[in-house]
Amino acid sequence: MREILQSSIDDTSADFAENILVILSQKEHPEGYHRLAKKYKLPDDPRLTGRKSSLSRLLKHATVLLADWTLPGIEQVPNLKIIQLSAAGFDRVVKQPIYTDTKITFCTSNGIYSLQHSHIWNGETYPWPQDLLGSTIGILGYSSIGRQVARVASGLGMKIHAYTASPRRTPESKIDRGYILPGTGDPNGELPNAWFSGTDKSSLHTFLSGIDVLVCSLPLTDSTRHMLSTAEFEILGKRKAYVVNISRGAVIDHDALTKALKGGLLAGASLDVTEPEPLPPESELWDMKNVVITPHISGVGKDYVARVVDLFEVNLGRLSAGESLFNVVKGGQGVSVIPDQIP
Repeated sequence: MREILQSSIDDTSADFAENILVILSQKEHPEGYHRLAKKYKLPDDPRLTGRKSSLSRLLKHATVLLADWTLPGIEQVPNLKIIQLSAAGFDRVVKQPIYTDTKITFCTSNGIYSLQHSHIWNGETYPWPQDLLGSTIGILGYSSIGRQVARVASGLGMKIHAYTASPRRTPESKIDRGYILPGTGDPNGELPNAWFSGTDKSSLHTFLSGIDVLVCSLPLTDSTRHMLSTAEFEILGKRKAYVVNISRGAVIDHDALTKALKGGLLAGASLDVTEPEPLPPESELWDMKNVVITPHISGVGKDYVARVVDLFEVNLGRLSAGESLFNVVKGGQGVSVIPDQIP
């Protein structure tokens, strides 16, 4: 079973009206857990690993659950009202019965990520760096991760083009009302030099036609699957753009991407996610000198789980106060949304 399994269910003195269950796949308590335990009367260290009867009992009575991708069956959680996931993506859950066949509220961990940088010292084989000053970065999906990309890119002197499904014509509509780590992102939506929107190919192509670097940071849904394919790479190829994918591999048609890279249309690609995952050893992408591949780790850092706990605590506070939760998943779309804002 999981390495951390903590519950407030047996604490009848807790002032909070919900039965909280925490299931996380790591051996040590993440930073911030003890603060959460004290605040919501979670036990300090009753290790329940491997005790299926205890887990079954706790799941039966739980009303709020913090978990990773290992979710219980519907019959195991008759009283569950809220599930806080430890990841920003939702595509692995959107078709599970516990989401499709219940009224349980799901919240993602959107907003807790920070960018990671790899340092490689090999001047002979490493691609010659390109000065990004004055170039245009297009961010496909301008939610918390996309906004942090914009913050970093603006520091490099890049022009920012944002793309969202719905328009952001007013300053009010550009505000990020989701969960934000202090000192990160673009809370007021002030960084983009241009803001594009739409759900049709024409709008997308207009956005793609003016950028030098494309960063994909949007969720995987039925409407975004293979959103970038042959026609899109041909447009990007007119400026020999560089493609970065830190969202989900299936957002990109990898056969079309491979063909575009082999044909010299694109400057290169950085892929933290692929389709499928793991990327098969026979994939031609492995041996391309202008392609960087990492195994879906761009959002991982030593404080990642601690940030998940912090977000969970914030959502518990909002629940207690009768306020709307952060990162609630919009029914039928599998997209983490916030009031009045769709990424």
